[in-house]
Amino acid sequence: MSITIDSLQSLEAWSKARKALKPELMAHRRLRSVALGEHMTCQFEDERTIRYQIQEMLRIEKIFEEEGIHSEIAAYSPLVPDGSNWKATLLLEYPDVNERRRELARLLGVAARMFVEIEGHGRVYAIADEDLERETAEKTSAVHFLRFEFDRAQCQALRAGASAVLGCDHTHYPAHQRIAPETLACLAGDLR
Repeated sequence: MSITIDSLQSLEAWSKARKALKPELMAHRRLRSVALGEHMTCQFEDERTIRYQIQEMLRIEKIFEEEGIHSEIAAYSPLVPDGSNWKATLLLEYPDVNERRRELARLLGVAARMFVEIEGHGRVYAIADEDLERETAEKTSAVHFLRFEFDRAQCQALRAGASAVLGCDHTHYPAHQRIAPETLACLAGDLR
């Protein structure tokens, strides 16, 4: 199902429904999140998480005109996986402002060093920030958008239950984490 203007709730309907839907959506988001160490989290997006994000942006910005709604849909829809990939929001989280400034300067190029390694297959490196450049010569952003593009054999392996690791091989943040079976089962559902 794709996100269209007709598939979204009105501001009034969303305002009434959001409190009841939020706990379920937060649980769904946690299921689709993988932490790498203390400071890095990949939140794997799907139609449900992006629909929620669009509804919240419309509510916060009080957007009710058709043109504005179409603009939000156009901005966020590219983050919905399309059958041969996983799409994720990479968050670099440093609560202390000085540590954040120092580490974001050290982590230039980090988004391109993110990978998924599927059992029996090689690493698939992320295609990062296709929408716009998120780094300067001095520092990287605390938020990146990633796409992990899989070939047919990799998709089949993941759908058949192969294990997978999410990792980063950046010099200043080497980390890897086996993706939990329940998370992997959810993410495998994004693949055809």
